[in-house]
Amino acid sequence: MDALKLSERIAIQHEIREDFGWDYRDDQESAEGLLQRFNSEAPFGLSSWNRQGRQAALESLTAALKAAEKIVFVGAATKRSMLDRDWSQGTVFVAADGSVGACAGLVDVLVVVTDLDGGVHLQEAAVRGTPMVVHAHGDNKSRLETLLPQWAKYQPPVMLTHQTDEIYDGMLNVGGFTDGDRAVCLVSFLGGDEDKFTFLGYSTEQVGEWSGVTDPAQKLRKLEWMATILDNFHSSWKA
Repeated sequence: MDALKLSERIAIQHEIREDFGWDYRDDQESAEGLLQRFNSEAPFGLSSWNRQGRQAALESLTAALKAAEKIVFVGAATKRSMLDRDWSQGTVFVAADGSVGACAGLVDVLVVVTDLDGGVHLQEAAVRGTPMVVHAHGDNKSRLETLLPQWAKYQPPVMLTHQTDEIYDGMLNVGGFTDGDRAVCLVSFLGGDEDKFTFLGYSTEQVGEWSGVTDPAQKLRKLEWMATILDNFHSSWKA
């Protein structure tokens, strides 16, 4: 993707940290700690989770996105009734964290973009072997340490993202902040055609039922930042 657009999407992460009073070093330590746990020939006992395996998963995801006729982003305010319909052939679904629960039994999810606070819905997706793009940031270190060893039993394809300026081999910063807007940034980064994007359950007015445990007031502030990112990126996300 365009290097200038990517740099702009990464730069806004600094504005968000400043707004919330978060320490850059916490994000950096989380990213480096996660990568260290994956820096072996068989992370958590899985060769499919090593550098080459994660790259293969990323290439498979990229190919599926480029071949898709429609790319549907599923956000936390999605109602299951929105998904309970006949979708055209070639439609793929990208779920933001716990919103994968809205999809269960209705549509197959191509990938989940997650910072691991999606609770039981995320765990059920891991059991099903749904590919996961796992994100490291300053306040999810304990979830990373707890959930990844559990998921290794089910062997879902895993890819890694972070939100720092550093370049890490085997881990991407695609821009974005919340799981919802980072999902859109990821697909754009991988070459998904923005003219094929459709958005379900992306709202700044409410904390969606598929959100993880959160402080509602802080979550609404986060959703304002999501809107800022998406407004500068894709004008149809509110449709």
